Amino acid sequence: MKTFIYILMALALGLVIFNITQLDFSHITEGNSLVALIGIVASLCAICVLQILRNSMSIAEKAGK
Repeated sequence: MKTFIYILMALALGLVIFNITQLDFSHITEGNSLVALIGIVASLCAICVLQILRNSMSIAEKAGK
């Protein structure tokens, strides 16, 4: 399970990097830049949720469950 979480985190990080390349900084809230911006925020949220899951699994292992 730990490996699967790391794979998902790497994919989310890859999406962040890809979406950064799609941004047009002169028109950040128009067209494809807005879609890329939403993708970046969603990917960062996914990374945070996966980090919380990884921490909770670590705590559960230490608690003996």
